Amino acid sequence: MISERVRRAMVPARQLIAELNEAWNLAWRRSLQLRVVISTLALSAAVVLVLGLVLQTQIAQRLLQAKEADARVRTETGAVLLERDLAGVDPDREGAQGELNNALDRLTNASSAENQPATAGEFRAVLTTSVGDAGAQVSAGPVEDVPPMLREAVAAGTLSNQYTTTRTEQSVEVPTLIVGQPVRTAVGELEFYLLFPLTAEQRTLGTVQSTLIVGGLVLLLLLAGIAGIVTRQVVRPVRQAAEIAERFADGHLDERMPVQGEDEVARLGESYNEMASSIQSQIRQLEEFGALQRRFTSDVSHELRTPLTTVRMAADVLYASREELLPALRRSSELLVAELDRFEALLADLLEISRLDAGVAELGAERVDMHVVVTRAVEAVRGIADETGTPLELQLPVGVPAEVDPRRVERIVRNLVANAIDHSEGKPVRVVLRADERAVAVLVRDHGVGLRPGEAGLVFNRFWRAEESRARRSGGSGLGLSIAIEDARLHGGWLQAWGEIGKGAAFRLTLPRTVGDVVESSPLPLGPEEPPAPTAEPASVPTPARTSTRSDAFLQEGS
Repeated sequence: MISERVRRAMVPARQLIAELNEAWNLAWRRSLQLRVVISTLALSAAVVLVLGLVLQTQIAQRLLQAKEADARVRTETGAVLLERDLAGVDPDREGAQGELNNALDRLTNASSAENQPATAGEFRAVLTTSVGDAGAQVSAGPVEDVPPMLREAVAAGTLSNQYTTTRTEQSVEVPTLIVGQPVRTAVGELEFYLLFPLTAEQRTLGTVQSTLIVGGLVLLLLLAGIAGIVTRQVVRPVRQAAEIAERFADGHLDERMPVQGEDEVARLGESYNEMASSIQSQIRQLEEFGALQRRFTSDVSHELRTPLTTVRMAADVLYASREELLPALRRSSELLVAELDRFEALLADLLEISRLDAGVAELGAERVDMHVVVTRAVEAVRGIADETGTPLELQLPVGVPAEVDPRRVERIVRNLVANAIDHSEGKPVRVVLRADERAVAVLVRDHGVGLRPGEAGLVFNRFWRAEESRARRSGGSGLGLSIAIEDARLHGGWLQAWGEIGKGAAFRLTLPRTVGDVVESSPLPLGPEEPPAPTAEPASVPTPARTSTRSDAFLQEGS
């Protein structure tokens, strides 16, 4: 129970940490100035740390070397004085303890001595007999603070020193330098030690250390400020250029970078401005050219309707009396009527394309049952399926309401089913309708020749053919899928294609159930591997983006 409460209490903290981590990662990815400043701080901190450690080590070594040299000189001087004062002292004689104490007092209280340096600092003195002497040990001073190893070295007759830690009367540990030297007397040798506390050196090193830390922090702050200022001089023009480029991409073609000076940034601004001017000029030329082409297409389509109507009337008269004509003339009248039907369909598609390109197409959305719309579209092309012997497998549940333009949706489905029949080679064509809470989808699947790799993104191009030599049974204009994808975009939906050689092809139309909603997933899978499911993931082939290249290709073909 307690662990569960602790776990629940930690949830807000974990969320806060996750949010802070995400915000930091976002700032790190998007801010060049932040990355430069942090990198400069990290490298500078490493350099300052190394330099600080080197300086501190060097200063400590110099202090200890000076202390050790002065302590040795002080010890040698004291040993000379003690040898003179204790020349006739016998340690084994009664009263030797007092004489040793008096000698140390005279040494300690001496205000100055010949060649005695003043830099060694305060000290404590120890005078004792050797451990290996036959008689009782006599000593003066804190002999217990002298390490045994140092006593062995001094007893061997050498001047030696050692660093150790001693305790004061208040039980405070103090680092101490101990220097020892033998002192000769008339009856033997004594051990003489001077204990130099290193508190002054420790305070000096502490001051140096704190000075290095404060100086390093100040230096890091100064370096961070300098790096920020220097980086800002470079980042600010780049950031300004990015903002201007974004506004330029949004359609503000008059945006230009301010140019100051003659440095690299100024040359970048001049190059960008020249590029923007060139792009603006080309875009305006393309817009004017596209407007002229659309107007030309629309005008030609309208102008062709009058002679087409006259030709249609004459063709209908000939077709009505075809039984009275010779067999060759009868066949010509039938071909004339068939081509006129195709020509009228092409003119209608051209007019629709021109309206879509001009952006004047309107969406007459109303709430309808998608079952009715899809069924009506399938029935419109059932005659083609019967002629080719292509079975139609329908999975169209009733009661699937959606806000759509029924005329446009019916045209999309009719075109998809007609194309599937045309390429299915007599194999079954499946039409599936599915919906979820936010989207409705129609899948048209055939098992014919399929699509080669890369063709799924080309099938929506105007006048594109998968196989140029294939004779189409339905006699389409080559603009059906182009109009279909524009109708899907007008609804705010997707029209996607999939296909593999020998496995057939699939076209999926996904529309929002309410006008204005955003389609995020489709109720139907696009590929054939998975069965239709209402919770399928979005397909990997998105609705191709509308580009000017496709329009230009159509206009060039039309001209």
